[in-house]
Amino acid sequence: MGNAIELQDVTKSFGKKVAVNRVNLSVPEGSIYGFIGPNGSGKTTTLRMILRIFQPDSGVVQVLGAAQGKTADDRLGYLPEERGLYKRMRVRELLTYYARLKGMYNCKPEIDRWLRELEAESWVDKKIDALSKGMAQKIQFISAVVARPELVILDEPFSGLDPVNMVSLRDAILSLREQGTTIVFSTHDMDMAERMCDTVFMIFQGKKVLDGSMESIQAEYPANRIRVALSGQDRSLPSLPEVSDCVEHGRFFELTLRDVEHSNVVLQKLASQRQVTHFEIVKPSLHDIFVHIAKPSPSVEQAA
Repeated sequence: MGNAIELQDVTKSFGKKVAVNRVNLSVPEGSIYGFIGPNGSGKTTTLRMILRIFQPDSGVVQVLGAAQGKTADDRLGYLPEERGLYKRMRVRELLTYYARLKGMYNCKPEIDRWLRELEAESWVDKKIDALSKGMAQKIQFISAVVARPELVILDEPFSGLDPVNMVSLRDAILSLREQGTTIVFSTHDMDMAERMCDTVFMIFQGKKVLDGSMESIQAEYPANRIRVALSGQDRSLPSLPEVSDCVEHGRFFELTLRDVEHSNVVLQKLASQRQVTHFEIVKPSLHDIFVHIAKPSPSVEQAA
């Protein structure tokens, strides 16, 4: 197994603004590679260099084994964040059109398979402008993958979807990976990225700040939170100098420790004064890590 995408010391500027600053990354073939970052971080610029829409000022962008290429590559599928379907076309007509643009002329079996998998067979003769947002999102997804690309870039694929359609599309993406397709998954949904991605990359202020599996990323950040539940009439917390912050979530308290080594001390103090029914050390989530990195510092906020 090689890499579907490799960036080596890639830099891209627009005027005096350095959008991407010496970024290196490798996307393994057949993986789901999460691509995250706050707005204005350089994420979209990096994706557009991978798509050959932009050329780097320096460095190498290698995609599917080639360091040079055209914007339109039949081996690559793209679901843009800004959706673009021809509203007066019917579903089968539109999907056939997109498949043939990618060189797939015997496309009916593949179109039927995806319509069946996404439970969209009844829409086949409807015009695009008659579809709900969720339906249109599924059709946009099929248009990106119908020609069996080796690499698919999905930019905010779950935007605006209800929970049922979100699960349906998630299963379709996982099915793609099982077929060997490499997927770059750009999203602001940290929970979905954490559940789905083999590797997560984060860019912030033009620089790579995270790149690895969730296990390796979490290992870099202290597990300084615990979740506890108490039983009995008095469920209030005793005084705990080891705790810097406490948030109540229903029957649970989430405590932030001043030091990761204080967890046993806190448990002993709680158990000596209350009946503890739940005690859990909480690993930092991708959402927590994202906020920790991207949240403006007080000095920046005051300057603004």
